[in-house]
Amino acid sequence: MGRAVAPEAFWVAIDAGVSVAVAARQVGCGPATGYRWMREAGRPLPTRGGQGVRRSPRTREQFWARLRTGETIAVAARSVGVSDQTGYAWFRQAGGMRLPTVNPQEQSQVTAGSGPLSFVDRCRIEDLLDARYKPARIAELLGRHRSTIGREIARGRGPEGTGRYRAIVAQSVVEDRRRRPKTRKLVEGTRLYDEVTQRLLKKHSPEQIAGALRRDFPEEPEMWVSHETIYQAVYVQARGGLKAEVKAALRTGRIKRKPQGRNTSKRPKFQDMVSISERPAEAADRAIPGHWEGDLIVGAHHASAIGTLVERTTGFVMLLHLPEDHTAETVAAAMTAAIPQIPAVMWRSLTWDQGSEMALHTQITAATGLPIYFADPHSPWQRPCNENINGLLRQYFPKGTDLSFHGPGILANVAAELNARPRKRHQWASPAEKLDELLNSPPSGSESGPVASTA
Repeated sequence: MGRAVAPEAFWVAIDAGVSVAVAARQVGCGPATGYRWMREAGRPLPTRGGQGVRRSPRTREQFWARLRTGETIAVAARSVGVSDQTGYAWFRQAGGMRLPTVNPQEQSQVTAGSGPLSFVDRCRIEDLLDARYKPARIAELLGRHRSTIGREIARGRGPEGTGRYRAIVAQSVVEDRRRRPKTRKLVEGTRLYDEVTQRLLKKHSPEQIAGALRRDFPEEPEMWVSHETIYQAVYVQARGGLKAEVKAALRTGRIKRKPQGRNTSKRPKFQDMVSISERPAEAADRAIPGHWEGDLIVGAHHASAIGTLVERTTGFVMLLHLPEDHTAETVAAAMTAAIPQIPAVMWRSLTWDQGSEMALHTQITAATGLPIYFADPHSPWQRPCNENINGLLRQYFPKGTDLSFHGPGILANVAAELNARPRKRHQWASPAEKLDELLNSPPSGSESGPVASTA
């Protein structure tokens, strides 16, 4: 009579990492029979050493799954076909905590992507979460920022945010948000619409309005609106949008968006100028007040101009009245008269472009003690504060107009209005408020008078 053939259940147990003796008992045979089946099949017998019998990761996962159901270590070990000593060893090695799962098969199915998450991406996130992957690891596998994955997981857990992540739930939320047309938030006749209209008429920018509304109405979310919503109400919403007079209040005066550009025409240079590269390092940021930027805005046919000065830390603006022309002599006289109006502690340096109107810069420095530095040609980004202010001023002084019409009183009123506007970088406080705060703060050793002239 021939020997019995090992049943399929025996080999399934062996492939799962169960010991030969336990696998044999599970099919109703003794250990000796199990070892004989192994030899006849040419399968290697498990070797014993300092680490004991090697077990597959699947066996350990089954062991920890049993523990999570409330079984003791001994019972869980016997359930997966290992000895009590092996179960206790696994538990001690892990410090009582289940080790992170590493699933090469799952990782091999994930490829990094870009752009918005697709439904396939959401299904992969669900699978990886079920395999107990951490959000940071999922972000790494999908090639996304971890905050993107964090928001996605919260989106897919339902309204309460406490359930299991489901890809279909997250996809439904995204599709609902994409549906068009959406109800507009800026609707004529509402309190929010009236508030935005009034602030636009005061020539506040949409971003300034959005930030100031959150500060002024902290307990009323219905009064909050993004700057993009305001722009869309002006540019996009043909029906029910803001009125024409409000559109005209935008500083550009345009009825549609347009990329910004700069004039890169060559300008003459002059001698004895000090390059911006030699400017003190403290002027590169806005930590220490007293560093200014200056320029001209020019009127029709380059026949008239207004001088502009802006302090980098506070954004405080001063406007220079140039009554007849903008020659070097006229600009020097206006600068010499304007600088003493601000306390000396707030005058550390001035940065200007290489325009011929500053040919007498040495006279200005000699009269005021203010060092003047010059930006590189065709480099407006080296004077970002002044470039921004000049753009704001075009809302008051449009291009192609005669700027000599505006006297000192008008310039003072425009400067006061600009200095009263809320600014994002000041948490929506105004430049005038920030300047007043600096001037009334206790003096420190670093805030002495302007740096002595080196010119």
